[in-house]
Amino acid sequence: MERVIPNLRHLRVFLEVANCKSISKAAPQVYLSQPAITQAIAKLEALLESTLFERHSDGMYPTPAGEVWYNRTKRCMEYVGRGIRDALKNTQARGHANAGQILPLLTTTQLRALVAVTEAQNFSIASRNLGVSQSSLHRAARELEQLLDITLFEKTSTGISTTKAAQALARAAKLGFAEIRQGYAEISALQFREVGKIVIGSMPLARTSILPEVINRFSATHPDIGINVVDAPYQDLLFHLRHGDLDLLIGALRFPAPADDIIQEELLSPPLAIVARKGHPLTQARNLELQTLAEYPWVVPRAGAPTRVFFDTLFVAKGIPTPTRLVETSSQILIRELLRGSDRLTLISTHQIEHELRFGLLSVLPYALSHTRRPIGVTLRRNWQATPTQTEFLQMLREAAARHAED
Repeated sequence: MERVIPNLRHLRVFLEVANCKSISKAAPQVYLSQPAITQAIAKLEALLESTLFERHSDGMYPTPAGEVWYNRTKRCMEYVGRGIRDALKNTQARGHANAGQILPLLTTTQLRALVAVTEAQNFSIASRNLGVSQSSLHRAARELEQLLDITLFEKTSTGISTTKAAQALARAAKLGFAEIRQGYAEISALQFREVGKIVIGSMPLARTSILPEVINRFSATHPDIGINVVDAPYQDLLFHLRHGDLDLLIGALRFPAPADDIIQEELLSPPLAIVARKGHPLTQARNLELQTLAEYPWVVPRAGAPTRVFFDTLFVAKGIPTPTRLVETSSQILIRELLRGSDRLTLISTHQIEHELRFGLLSVLPYALSHTRRPIGVTLRRNWQATPTQTEFLQMLREAAARHAED
């Protein structure tokens, strides 16, 4: 179930009451009456199915759930505030209000409209995705443009495009909304009713080794937490991680790291091997030469993938022309079937083909590649704050990787 992102004004009210420890003291700060503040807090508590404050003679203090919500709400507002600053910085216009003046006037509806249009690049599709009328979406988007006093959407021959300012604010809004969803999950866990999901971007090397094992172990102890595994090219996965759509990536690491706002943690670093079908003419070769390998057709990843870099370097370093009869794919199933039905070769980690080797479908050729180790690990947003449940999943990944490294 998709969690409702509360009204930004209600979130600001909650933060101010927590900071002031008093509704009466918070009222002038948020320009609302005390009854309106009381109603806003009540709506949040109903939404979260949890009490956020304890009332004492000397003030109002957050409950454990309130402390969780304060942390996540504060982080959400920090992301949105940063997004406003980045949006204003990305425009040539001058004389705008500052982020501190704009933030109290923003609405969740406006930010959701911005995110939907930025992702769809089309008002009609965005309105369907949000389940609102196109006129409502247009109104929210134009109100946001007027509030910021900058251009967010530009007409093109194929529809619309979003400006850099729109993209900066949309990304910040998505990261802020991700914090709110984290808050929901943490409060539910406090009440011993685990809900939510972990969204994982997965690359081939992880899908066939440690990830299945960890998912099965984790689901046995957390049956109510959904696991959503997203398969896509690395650049797509990285984009969605940085925009808050994914919690983590697992697979081959990139060096240097492709962005400043991510961190990489190596879990294991298995060597690569040259692999062919069972009974391939080269499986019994002695003193196998690289020149001989270059004469065969190959199945390799697309350009830019770490294993492809190893493949290209393997031949260039010896002054041998890189093989040209290539099939490029990252599909594990397609690689296996192409090898089994031909004399093609591939460069791959044996961790990826454990089952094929065990059942005698594929064979490792006798050519030493111990120097070509491929680091596998997790990639996270630098400022990401995992929930306790997500932290447990990460620890299971580390433990599984340690066991594989010992094998």
